[in-house]
Amino acid sequence: MKKIAATRKRKVRYTMFMLLSIIFLCIIACLAVLLTLSPGELTQFTDENGNRLENSIYEKVFVEVNNIEMGMIIKGKDVSNPLLLFVHGGPGMTEYFLQENYPTGLEDYFTVVWWDQRGAGLSYHGDTDENTMTTEQFIDDTIAVTNYLRERFGQDKIYLMAHSWGTFIAIQAVDQAPELYNAYIGVEQVTYQNESEKLAYEYMLQYYENVGNNRTAAKIKKVDYESDEYAGMRDAIMHKAGIGTTHDMKSVVSGLFLASLKNKEYTLSEKINIWKGKIFSRNTSLFQEMDETDLRKMIQKLDIPVYFFSGIYDYTVNYQLSGDYLVHLKVPVKGFYLFKNSAHSPIFEEPDKVVSIMINDVMNGTNSLADDK
Repeated sequence: MKKIAATRKRKVRYTMFMLLSIIFLCIIACLAVLLTLSPGELTQFTDENGNRLENSIYEKVFVEVNNIEMGMIIKGKDVSNPLLLFVHGGPGMTEYFLQENYPTGLEDYFTVVWWDQRGAGLSYHGDTDENTMTTEQFIDDTIAVTNYLRERFGQDKIYLMAHSWGTFIAIQAVDQAPELYNAYIGVEQVTYQNESEKLAYEYMLQYYENVGNNRTAAKIKKVDYESDEYAGMRDAIMHKAGIGTTHDMKSVVSGLFLASLKNKEYTLSEKINIWKGKIFSRNTSLFQEMDETDLRKMIQKLDIPVYFFSGIYDYTVNYQLSGDYLVHLKVPVKGFYLFKNSAHSPIFEEPDKVVSIMINDVMNGTNSLADDK
């Protein structure tokens, strides 16, 4: 019996050793693949002969802004084109990497600046003071980055495009410093996010009941839309319902996480920082500040042209609330554009339509293509 027991122990130890060895080799193999996919070099613009376009720009730069180093990717086919500063969503969710699967085409007509906000992506630092992660600071950062770009490229005014959370801070930057901007483009413009979340909760409950997914519907019924339990399931059930990042993106893991790992224009450490920054930002007061602020009451007039882009399938930021806000917002020129094949990201989902609007309406200060004026 002792010999049998000893033999079994040896077999167990051998099996455990083999399993650990396999796991270790898999980890090494995955790291090797990730390193291969992470040279961190930006793709340049070339002509039909494969030569770099003479006046193009493709840079990953790091600049000190308000006492912290911030990173941004600047790309355009002609550096003399107008500047377009993109203020990403989140908080903490940089979006440049999505261009690999969803190219926007904006670089054909603008020098596009994909700025990573304080604590996010290229601007993530482990020692970032949480006390600086406030709406007021982010508004100041937006204005400071704008002034850096104006001075560097010699342009008196730039175009400001913001997405989701980014619209919450960008529209306040426009309110404070309208003289810096040609126009403001709010992609999925935040109004009063607490109300938007309630509408999303009600929509998803009805959606899952209608499709016969009683299990998910029951989970939704058990929690309040303002609860931590709901927040934990929100992104997954939104994407499965087609009302998340894009209408066709059914999983955050494959659509965002794996997409960021595959992007070759980031180094491995930069890819890791994308998700470190997302987690860090989620644990600050930024979400609460956005959820509890009603921009409809705070900002009722702006001094520059304003354009809102909304996807009809978007419930991350309710498109009807955005449209109603623009109706009452007093501005020199306004245009509301509804994208009928998009959820939360029309610039990635319907890029040709976005480019057409930018060229024909935004750059000319008109609203001829708008669904609502």
